[in-house]
Amino acid sequence: MSLMRGLTCQMRQWRKARAQWRADMQRFKAAQKEARRTGGKMPENPGPPPSGFALLPWLLMGMGAFSNLWQGKTANPWIGAIGLLAFNSLYIYVTFRAFAKVTREATGTKVALVLMTVITVGLALGYGGSWLYFFPLLGLATGAVLRGPWLGQIGLGLTALAAAVSVYRAGWDAVNVAYGTFLSTMVTAAILSLSEAVRELREAREELARQAVEKERLRFSRDLHDLLGHTMSVIVVKSEAARRLAPRNMDAAIAQITDIESVGRQALTEIREAVTGYREGSLATELDRARSALTAASVEPVVVRSGTPLAPQTEVLLGWVVREAVTNVVRHAGATRCEITVNSTAEQVRLTVTDNGPGPGPGTGTGDSTPSATGIGGTGLKGLTERLAAAGGSLQAGPSPRGGGFTVTAELPLEIGDLADVVLATAPRAG
Repeated sequence: MSLMRGLTCQMRQWRKARAQWRADMQRFKAAQKEARRTGGKMPENPGPPPSGFALLPWLLMGMGAFSNLWQGKTANPWIGAIGLLAFNSLYIYVTFRAFAKVTREATGTKVALVLMTVITVGLALGYGGSWLYFFPLLGLATGAVLRGPWLGQIGLGLTALAAAVSVYRAGWDAVNVAYGTFLSTMVTAAILSLSEAVRELREAREELARQAVEKERLRFSRDLHDLLGHTMSVIVVKSEAARRLAPRNMDAAIAQITDIESVGRQALTEIREAVTGYREGSLATELDRARSALTAASVEPVVVRSGTPLAPQTEVLLGWVVREAVTNVVRHAGATRCEITVNSTAEQVRLTVTDNGPGPGPGTGTGDSTPSATGIGGTGLKGLTERLAAAGGSLQAGPSPRGGGFTVTAELPLEIGDLADVVLATAPRAG
């Protein structure tokens, strides 16, 4: 009963795989037609799904034994018929389970393989002749199921068993049965192992492509969040300043409106660069924008920068931190003063953004009244934490240790490549 249930389950899985293969073939033909029309790269043929049907034709090797039964040339034909039916049933059961790792390594499959060995030896010893060709079939089933370091030893043992039984029943002329047993065992195992490796490589390639798409989608969402969050905050702050200034000082209000236009144009440029993945920034530019945004929000900016010059890659990362931290100060902190300190040494650079406001500060990126315990609760700072970690740095955010306000601290190591860039950038040019 369990054998029939297993065969039914295998047939159901094969039908599902067959339907999937037909769908893949339809997509392959459509992609092939499109590639021929446009002259692009031809797609890869998915090929038929691997299944036990590929091993069923080898059962024809047992036709000689069946012919002996049919013609009445076999003694005790009922025993031979039962043995033939049992062997074929176990062969089908084992080969259909050989194409899935879980079922291939199951105890039931190995037990069925042992039963096949016992039946093969019994039929070969009892009848000889054409019944000896069940040994190559047994080797084929063994090679389909067994993989790994034990395959060679088991294959040699099965070959020795086939040789001994063949010599006993038919003399040295039947040693070719042993050769066929060894060949069918090892070749089947090699072909199926290679086929499985190709399928795994194809799946790995598809997974890498999917991960690359996910990584690019994450990069774009982070860039878009950082760009639009900062830009929209600056536009809102400057619009409020222009509204307040318009009744009493129209020139100052027009200056703020001009800044809004400039910020909008710059944002459009940065979004285009973010989409193409070539956006680069300067820390000095971000510091100037931070001063402008903080001043428009009635927050006193204090910027202190000291130490050696930085490599462009390091400035880009620190510029993102300044942009995100200042945006959150303007939107959430409710501060009157914001200090931005950049200090670089020969080994690392540290950027600190501190405000004196009572709000949640840059750590949360939300309107909650309670700051995050770790300081890395907002979407923007989470993305920055991942960026800095990828570059070997770190980002910490939380309540200021001096009491009141919020502090964001970013640290990045200065590698040898950064120092080389600094030397090239600061070296005197020849006249």
